[in-house]
Amino acid sequence: MSSTTSDVRPRRPAGRGTTKSPAPRRSWRVRLGGHQPIGMLFVSPYLLYLAAIFVYPLGFAVWMSFHDYFFAAPGVQVDRPFVGLDNYTTVLTDPDVWRSFLNIAVFLVINVPLTTVGSLVLANALNKKLPFRSFFRTAYYIPYITASVAVVGVWLFLFNSDGLVNQALGPLAPSPSWLVNSHLAMPVVAVFVAWKQLGFFVVLYLSALQNVPQELYESAALDGAGRLRIFRSITVPAVRPATLLVLILATITGANLFTEPYLLTSGGGPDGATTSPVLLMYQRGLQQGHPDEAAAIGVILVVLITAVSLGYRRLVERD
Repeated sequence: MSSTTSDVRPRRPAGRGTTKSPAPRRSWRVRLGGHQPIGMLFVSPYLLYLAAIFVYPLGFAVWMSFHDYFFAAPGVQVDRPFVGLDNYTTVLTDPDVWRSFLNIAVFLVINVPLTTVGSLVLANALNKKLPFRSFFRTAYYIPYITASVAVVGVWLFLFNSDGLVNQALGPLAPSPSWLVNSHLAMPVVAVFVAWKQLGFFVVLYLSALQNVPQELYESAALDGAGRLRIFRSITVPAVRPATLLVLILATITGANLFTEPYLLTSGGGPDGATTSPVLLMYQRGLQQGHPDEAAAIGVILVVLITAVSLGYRRLVERD
């Protein structure tokens, strides 16, 4: 009996003091292709599309930004030497480049909040049972799918010096007028872009709102919560992932602003007040023949927009 009891050792309780066995290391095939490698076969066409449309042009732009690159006739071999950071030094000491980034910052400060708040409020209203709801949903989406040239023509008709807006304002109309005023031109462009793209973001929010359980709204209404309290306490937190997507997409779209200032203000006027970095890249690379400097501007823009998007993600996830 004593020998039996001496062989029995007390077991250490599980929890504190126990050492976990190391997790088995996954092979490189599992890390690369997942547990179902056949899935990589199905997504490979899209990966090839991304590589051809995004990865290769971005890599080539980075390469151009570090070389003395210029256009040459097809088939002609020319020397394009490595110049290091010379192109970045040139563009970062150019006041026109700094002004273009300041212009796009003003644009984003106006456009992104207006787009986010406006699309969420409209989507919340269109998610309810309203008369002519399908008509309003279609009406808000039509400007997004309409050609920019046609819509720009309407806004030129409205905001010209003798347009309908100035005629309605009468003596309150600004002088100089909206699109030739260095202080008002970029805000007008920001409002125009927000209005044109509103339908797309309304659709994103509508798809998110339809996944919110209706029981939450019913219980809040039974507890006596008003519409504003329900919107702030239930709707806004429930669509937080969609809000992050809207913020990132609106920022990326605004940072690539080109068509609207090119058409509305005749190429970035007045006096460069609406020149965006992408429009400046077009002018510097194609019109002035300095594609290496245009590539440097593009790389800087990509870095800044990536940093802003990551900041959005951290802010939304923390809240």
